[in-house]
Order: sequence, then structure tokens, then C-alpha cells
Amino acid sequence: MRIVLDTNVIVSGLISPFGNSAEIVRMVSSGELCLCLDSRIITEYSEVLRRPKFQFDEEKVIALLGQIEHQGITIAPNPTSKPLPDPDDNAFLEVSIGGNAICLVTGNVQHFPAKLCHGMRVLTPAQFIKFYRKEK
Repeated sequence: MRIVLDTNVIVSGLISPFGNSAEIVRMVSSGELCLCLDSRIITEYSEVLRRPKFQFDEEKVIALLGQIEHQGITIAPNPTSKPLPDPDDNAFLEVSIGGNAICLVTGNVQHFPAKLCHGMRVLTPAQFIKFYRKEK
């Protein structure tokens, strides 16, 4: 199942190992889910995971990013016609659409107004887990 993960889901999954985000990160790590990405997304993951405030172990960050890049599918997306309220979120939507992802998972669904998402399903981690279990 192809999905796109907003950076906040990965961060949340690493901070709180028992929540929905952590379950999604584990499914990505095990290969149960396939991440669609591009260089903008990988760059954001790398920059955010290395922020001092999170204090993530550098070796673990390198390992996780390596695994994500190795297992993920690199997409060459087309820019959307109307930008999202936060321009940094455009990459996630464009990759979701270009990669034919089943959905985009984010902790900030309000950043992805339906009228700008070209029919892409945008779900919170809890909504995704419920959707995944139903589809499985």
C-alpha cells in the first residue's frame, strides 16, 4: 500500500512509541507500507529529525533515513495548480498525487484543505490505522 507520510507523523512516532504514528512508522520500517517520496521530502525528514530539540540519536536517524530511501518509491511529481496554505506541504500533496498513493497521512489535516487536494485522501494517523485495518 503506497502512502505519503508528513514529517510530523515520523517525529510523533519516534517520540511516542506506543501511539498510532509509531505503529505507522513500524509498518513502514517492516515494509508493510511503501512510502512515496521525492528529494524535497527526504530533505525535510533529514532536517527535522536532526533538530536539537528532539535529541534523536544520529546513528538511528541515518539508519531510518537510509531504510526509508531504500524501501521507498521516488516520485517525480508535477506541481499542483494552487499552492497549499503552507508551501512546505506542497511536496507531500504533489508526491501523493504523482505516486498514486492511497492517502497522505498527517497530524495536520487542516493544512490540506479538501478543495486544494485534487481528491487525495488526507488522514490523521488514527484515521489511517482504522482505514488500514478495514482494508486489510
